[in-house]
Amino acid sequence: MPDHRLAPLTALGHPDPKVVTIGPVTLAERTNVALASLAARRGREGDVALAAQALGLPLPGPGGHAAGPVWSAFWLGPDQWMVEAPFEMHEDIVAALRPAFGDSASITEQTDAWVRFDVTGTDLAAVFERLCGLDVRSMQPGDATRTMIEHLGTYVIRGTGGMTVLGPRSAAGSLHHALVTAAQSAF
Repeated sequence: MPDHRLAPLTALGHPDPKVVTIGPVTLAERTNVALASLAARRGREGDVALAAQALGLPLPGPGGHAAGPVWSAFWLGPDQWMVEAPFEMHEDIVAALRPAFGDSASITEQTDAWVRFDVTGTDLAAVFERLCGLDVRSMQPGDATRTMIEHLGTYVIRGTGGMTVLGPRSAAGSLHHALVTAAQSAF
């Protein structure tokens, strides 16, 4: 019988998340966040709101991101959110959410479908204006939006310490290359 020794790799294909610093900007691949999409079923919006409140899961409105002690979420569309939690505590995030929401919501595992990069440093607008048409200068902490970066549909979230970019895991290398190239040209 063959001896299979599998080791997890990041979306960029490394054993550990990749971190690159270019001038005053740091790009860090994040693998410690579990993701699930949450969509209220028709007529069950009130039940979803009550369940989220009981769980301590903030559900922001359009263009928003909100963080709680354990759970955070950003708005995807009417009555739809991407829910985030620490991976170590919620590796099976759907199993953690399902008891709270029951049949009031559709919940789908998303962790391995996305790659996440946290971009920190000074003058991040100089980096992002080279990447997309997003007006980063006017974004406030808690703002979240969908935009195109290098022909990829991405989500960009403004945090208190920088920006988070989520893109398709299958294009992690291309998205990382775009972020690195923009940072290099900005500084």
